[in-house]
Amino acid sequence: MFSRPFLFVQLAVVLGVVSAVPSSTSGVPSLPTVKLDQATVVGSTNGLVTSFMGIPFAEAPVGDLRLRLPKPVSGYNGTINATQPATQCIQLIPPLRTDMPAEMLKDMETYVGISASSAPASQSEDCLNINVQIPVQATPADNLPVIVLIFGGGFTEGSTTQMPGDAVVARSVQLGKPVIFVAMNYRLHAFGFLGGKEVKEEGVGNLGLHDQREGLRWVQKHISAFGGDPTKVTIWGPSSGAISAALQMVTNGGDNEGLFRGAVMNAGSPIPTGDITEQQQYYDQIVEHAGCSNATDTLECLRTVPPQTVSAAAATLPNLFEYPGLATPWAPRADGVFLTAPPQHLVQAGQVAKIPFISGDALDEGTVFATGSFNVSTEEQFRDYVHEFFFSHAPKELLTPIFELYPNDPAQGSPVGTGDADQLAPMYKRMAAFQGDAIFQGPRRFFLDQRSSEQPTWSFISKRGSIPGLGYAHGSDFLPALVSGNELTDYIVQFATHLDPNGASNKTISWPKYDSDSRQVLTLLDGDVPLKIETDDLRLLPMQGVTAISLASPL
Repeated sequence: MFSRPFLFVQLAVVLGVVSAVPSSTSGVPSLPTVKLDQATVVGSTNGLVTSFMGIPFAEAPVGDLRLRLPKPVSGYNGTINATQPATQCIQLIPPLRTDMPAEMLKDMETYVGISASSAPASQSEDCLNINVQIPVQATPADNLPVIVLIFGGGFTEGSTTQMPGDAVVARSVQLGKPVIFVAMNYRLHAFGFLGGKEVKEEGVGNLGLHDQREGLRWVQKHISAFGGDPTKVTIWGPSSGAISAALQMVTNGGDNEGLFRGAVMNAGSPIPTGDITEQQQYYDQIVEHAGCSNATDTLECLRTVPPQTVSAAAATLPNLFEYPGLATPWAPRADGVFLTAPPQHLVQAGQVAKIPFISGDALDEGTVFATGSFNVSTEEQFRDYVHEFFFSHAPKELLTPIFELYPNDPAQGSPVGTGDADQLAPMYKRMAAFQGDAIFQGPRRFFLDQRSSEQPTWSFISKRGSIPGLGYAHGSDFLPALVSGNELTDYIVQFATHLDPNGASNKTISWPKYDSDSRQVLTLLDGDVPLKIETDDLRLLPMQGVTAISLASPL
């Protein structure tokens, strides 16, 4: 959800191979172009894929437009150079704690890929832009299905530059099911997900989600010029991008406005968070560090300070690799506009877009986030941690069943199936199981249980790419699908084309729909048998318990 998993930083290495980079015009008859309104958009071609990068879809959210709803671009004129990597929104990359136990640090360095160079892309507030990547032979008359990627990164980092769709488009062409790949940038951390009562009163919460929605409206208006069919849009996201996709399904009373007809979520569902005003302490901290405490209108003051000041203030808040772990201050919450109630309450109320969807997780979603709390070493410290950061509104005595359902028995923790091994800290495997279930696995099952009888749903569990100490960690399912064109890619392309993942290729097997009785899921495996159908019953009772508490007392 919530972090820069190895998929983001390792993409920096992959980008050098798969990014669409414009060639010199010397000896080349012409670069590809598309007409948008009165403008000519100039792109570039690399192999099977033509790319148009960084097309603005909303006005620059700077000055008085900072911390306001996105304002759509009214029209295009002139020439738009879409041959260069898109400017990404201002990043807030969480540092990795270096004071953790040596073995844990080594495993996390493997995961995060600290030695990898970061993807070259400029950062700016003026970042509300969109990429469109199409098969090289596509024409406006083709009416191709469209996959819209919402990138992940904990709502604090990530960009379209870090997640190119070249391999997905190329694989779709090889399958004979060509698709168009679209990705939009959206505002992050304090610029896009600021909390507090001032934010709620002005109706400017969850701005990053509003940005995504505006990007989807842009697709409806303009994708046909690139050869896409606006009635055949599938949204796809990893981690916080998957959470975003799920929240796009529950906003607006579940009315998706015809913006998309399917959704794919890798590690993310309607999140068990509460009201945005509960983030008041973080708003006040940012206001203080930005020098706005004495202002009559603190929100207006935040619009006037340099963007670097806002970023520096945001950096004083806890990050995902620190003690609170997945109890992040940047998670979307009920703001009264985009989310009229806590997300899981909206699901209970049936306010969900009634579209087919796929939702899956890696087996060990919580391990990387449990590393920051390595110094939680006693039973009382674990109970205090869960109460303070996850269920502070619930009386502590009511949490006793949770503590019993998640005992400090390494064999019952995560990484799964490793017995007493991989206990990198006294409560590490217990903390990993709890956090992964509370934020990823439990919400996925809850969403599927609520909706599988109402609409077509499929689910998967990934047991591929184990990392020492971390197991099948968060994000390990998504990167291969994005950059390698594996079986999951085939399923997603098929789903985007037919709203059913089955029949994709000779690399895939029959994938049954999910239901709360049989709980059949597609399992991605290493080894000679890469795909199986298994039962989704791991820690069934513990997840039901943590979900019940989350519904009664949202984070």
